[in-house]
Amino acid sequence: MRAQDYVVAIIFGAVVGAVARLLLPGRQRIGLIPTVLIGIGAAVAGTWAADRWDLHSGSGFDLVGRDFDWLVLGIQVGIAVVGVAIAAMLARAFSTDRDDD
Repeated sequence: MRAQDYVVAIIFGAVVGAVARLLLPGRQRIGLIPTVLIGIGAAVAGTWAADRWDLHSGSGFDLVGRDFDWLVLGIQVGIAVVGVAIAAMLARAFSTDRDDD
Protein backbone atom coordinates (compact mmCIF):
# COMPACT_ATOMS: atom_id res chain seq x y z
CA MET A 1 0.00 0.00 0.00
CA ARG A 2 1.08 3.52 -0.73
CA ALA A 3 0.81 6.44 1.67
CA GLN A 4 -2.19 7.69 -0.33
CA ASP A 5 -4.03 4.44 0.44
CA TYR A 6 -3.69 5.00 4.18
CA VAL A 7 -4.89 8.59 3.92
CA VAL A 8 -7.90 7.51 1.85
CA ALA A 9 -8.66 4.72 4.37
CA ILE A 10 -8.60 7.17 7.28
CA ILE A 11 -10.80 9.69 5.49
CA PHE A 12 -13.19 6.96 4.32
CA GLY A 13 -13.33 5.53 7.85
CA ALA A 14 -14.11 8.97 9.24
CA VAL A 15 -16.95 9.39 6.75
CA VAL A 16 -18.35 5.91 7.48
CA GLY A 17 -18.16 6.57 11.24
CA ALA A 18 -19.80 9.99 10.88
CA VAL A 19 -22.63 8.56 8.79
CA ALA A 20 -23.15 5.88 11.42
CA ARG A 21 -23.39 8.51 14.15
CA LEU A 22 -25.90 10.49 12.09
CA LEU A 23 -28.07 7.42 11.59
CA LEU A 24 -28.22 6.60 15.30
CA PRO A 25 -30.91 8.46 17.23
CA GLY A 26 -29.92 10.50 20.25
CA ARG A 27 -26.55 11.75 21.39
CA GLN A 28 -23.53 9.45 21.40
CA ARG A 29 -20.94 10.27 24.05
CA ILE A 30 -17.91 9.15 22.10
CA GLY A 31 -15.25 11.34 20.59
CA LEU A 32 -13.88 11.87 17.13
CA ILE A 33 -11.00 9.39 17.38
CA PRO A 34 -13.18 6.43 18.47
CA THR A 35 -15.65 7.33 15.71
CA VAL A 36 -12.89 7.29 13.08
CA LEU A 37 -11.44 4.03 14.45
CA ILE A 38 -14.86 2.38 14.42
CA GLY A 39 -15.41 3.65 10.88
CA ILE A 40 -12.07 2.26 9.70
CA GLY A 41 -12.77 -1.07 11.37
CA ALA A 42 -16.24 -1.18 9.86
CA ALA A 43 -14.86 -0.40 6.40
CA VAL A 44 -12.38 -3.26 6.69
CA ALA A 45 -14.94 -5.67 8.16
CA GLY A 46 -17.58 -4.72 5.60
CA THR A 47 -15.19 -5.19 2.72
CA TRP A 48 -14.11 -8.57 4.11
CA ALA A 49 -17.72 -9.71 4.62
CA ALA A 50 -18.77 -8.60 1.14
CA ASP A 51 -15.82 -10.43 -0.42
CA ARG A 52 -16.33 -13.52 1.78
CA TRP A 53 -20.00 -13.94 0.86
CA ASP A 54 -19.72 -12.42 -2.63
CA LEU A 55 -22.09 -9.55 -1.88
CA HIS A 56 -21.61 -7.04 -4.68
CA SER A 57 -24.32 -5.07 -6.44
CA GLY A 58 -22.35 -4.29 -9.57
CA SER A 59 -23.34 -0.64 -9.39
CA GLY A 60 -21.29 1.98 -7.66
CA PHE A 61 -19.19 5.05 -8.14
CA ASP A 62 -15.58 6.01 -8.78
CA LEU A 63 -13.77 8.29 -6.33
CA VAL A 64 -10.08 9.16 -6.29
CA GLY A 65 -9.38 6.44 -8.83
CA ARG A 66 -11.07 3.73 -6.74
CA ASP A 67 -14.35 1.96 -7.38
CA PHE A 68 -16.88 1.79 -4.55
CA ASP A 69 -19.85 -0.59 -4.63
CA TRP A 70 -23.12 0.65 -3.10
CA LEU A 71 -23.94 -2.68 -1.43
CA VAL A 72 -20.49 -2.94 0.12
CA LEU A 73 -20.80 0.66 1.33
CA GLY A 74 -24.18 -0.17 2.89
CA ILE A 75 -22.67 -3.17 4.70
CA GLN A 76 -19.82 -1.00 5.97
CA VAL A 77 -22.19 1.66 7.29
CA GLY A 78 -24.38 -1.01 8.90
CA ILE A 79 -21.40 -2.47 10.74
CA ALA A 80 -20.33 1.04 11.76
CA VAL A 81 -23.80 1.79 13.16
CA VAL A 82 -23.61 -1.31 15.33
CA GLY A 83 -20.05 -0.42 16.39
CA VAL A 84 -20.94 3.16 17.29
CA ALA A 85 -24.02 1.97 19.20
CA ILE A 86 -21.92 -0.48 21.22
CA ALA A 87 -19.26 2.18 21.89
CA ALA A 88 -21.95 4.67 22.99
CA MET A 89 -23.48 2.10 25.36
CA LEU A 90 -20.07 1.30 26.83
CA ALA A 91 -19.24 4.99 27.20
CA ARG A 92 -22.52 5.57 29.00
CA ALA A 93 -22.06 2.50 31.22
CA PHE A 94 -18.55 3.47 32.29
CA SER A 95 -19.16 7.22 32.50
CA THR A 96 -18.68 8.91 35.85
CA ASP A 97 -21.10 11.61 34.74
CA ARG A 98 -24.56 10.30 35.68
CA ASP A 99 -26.46 13.18 34.10
CA ASP A 100 -28.90 11.23 31.91
CA ASP A 101 -30.41 13.21 29.04
